[in-house]
Amino acid sequence: MTGHVYWVLEVMINPGRFEELKTLMAELVETTQKNELGALNYEWAISDDRQVCHIYERYEDAAAAMTHMKSFGAHFVTRFMEVVRPTRLVVYGAPTAQLKDALVGLNPVYMAPFSGFRR
Repeated sequence: MTGHVYWVLEVMINPGRFEELKTLMAELVETTQKNELGALNYEWAISDDRQVCHIYERYEDAAAAMTHMKSFGAHFVTRFMEVVRPTRLVVYGAPTAQLKDALVGLNPVYMAPFSGFRR
């Protein structure tokens, strides 16, 4: 098992804010890709009705996830929370106590490895 940490964050897009979310998403993706080498996946998916967005994030380890959380908090959290409402966060992998503390406001569900394989 690796030390990877990954999650799926589900958000509801606030009415009339989809275009703002697209702009913010582009900035987040660019900043994360450019500045966070420990971010292995950072993928956004949208429902057909453009009301629900899933954000899949996978990090090398809990330290890399914390790097993202710090950057997100310093530069993006206020705008993000104006355009969306988080509804569910499911976390997988090996989060540290520090990372769990950083995510507590999103009421995460933590899933422990049970079975399977990775290629």
